[in-house]
Amino acid sequence: MSENVYDILLERGFIEQTTHEQEIKELLGKEKVTFYIGFDATADSLTAGHFLTVMAMMHMQRAGHRPIALLGGGTTMIGDPSGKSDMRTIMTKETIQHNADCFYKQLSRFIDFDNDKAIIANNADWLLNLNYVDFLREVGVHFSVNKMLTAECYKQRMEKGLTFFEFNYMIMQSYDFLKLNQMYGCSLELGGNDQWSNILGGVDLIRRKEQKPAYGLTFKLLTTSEGIKMGKTMKGAVWLDPSKTSPYEFYQYWRNIEDVKVEECLGLLTFLPMDEVRRLGALKDAEINYAKDVLAFEITKIVHGEEEATKAREASKALFGGGMKSEDIPTTLYKEEQFAQGIDLITLMVDGGLAASRSDARRNIQQGGVTVNDAKITEFDRVFTSADLDSDGMLLIRKGKKAYHAYKMEA
Repeated sequence: MSENVYDILLERGFIEQTTHEQEIKELLGKEKVTFYIGFDATADSLTAGHFLTVMAMMHMQRAGHRPIALLGGGTTMIGDPSGKSDMRTIMTKETIQHNADCFYKQLSRFIDFDNDKAIIANNADWLLNLNYVDFLREVGVHFSVNKMLTAECYKQRMEKGLTFFEFNYMIMQSYDFLKLNQMYGCSLELGGNDQWSNILGGVDLIRRKEQKPAYGLTFKLLTTSEGIKMGKTMKGAVWLDPSKTSPYEFYQYWRNIEDVKVEECLGLLTFLPMDEVRRLGALKDAEINYAKDVLAFEITKIVHGEEEATKAREASKALFGGGMKSEDIPTTLYKEEQFAQGIDLITLMVDGGLAASRSDARRNIQQGGVTVNDAKITEFDRVFTSADLDSDGMLLIRKGKKAYHAYKMEA
């Protein structure tokens, strides 16, 4: 093996915590390591937040190591309390299975599963038919409740009330690591920093039961400067599925991130050499926008392919440069009779996703942040008809400097 992937991950800013730093580095430098990352199937698409762990898997596989993508068909039925103030919504087995299938399809775009280069597994295979008493005797005896209650993932829930249902989550995730160790020789678990307590549980369980070395490593979480997880909110999540977040909207999301996050995201979410990452990250003022264009293009290229990334870049330039309109801008179609009757501006904004609610739209309009075909509109009850469409047969609404949506008549 050439450069040690541990050094690559460290330099690019991935590594937050390790169980045995020196041993992990030596192991990754001298042999092919089977490692795993778990994905609870809580939605039918991965998010921008997951993408960081997917990038880490890609770096590991490129360096000759073998990933296991573990789909949480079993653990999703309970829900991870880490970082959550409320219990997760309980989902049906059918929904969870559908979501897991969607994850596999998406992961296959990034990870090579051919010829045993990577493994896809589902913890439903061993969790759903467990004999509870046997499980307690085999696994439960190795977990101290006192120690578990000090774990960060449970602390946050103690005030509101932690159910015994969720209290099992750490033991089940630890058991996953043990099973993957027994089945595939998996010796390393990777995950977001919010998984630290759960990962420690698995490392400890393997060392106790199998008397074998096992290791854990966590990544920094991708957060905004307010500390909110990227891609994790119910409203405005950034999905990897183009039918949920279009390539243009995906591109715009990264094009519009805060200046202070540009270098970090270039390191974590692209394959650009680190010299280039540092050069782009050092740009200031108006020049940082060039770095954001590069970031948005590179991430969109990995997720959606070069053709879609190029289209998104051209659409963005057409808008920001005030040039011609582009068919790649997110568009809402209305029937001819709807335009004939007239559609009010608030409805247009809500339908196009430019506002979360009618009151949100009204506020933006009254504050002077909305233009229609380059004309500022401050009357929230303004109605538009087909007579207002421009020469391209379109209404282009802009909210603030960066959010655009087009409205056309169905052909």
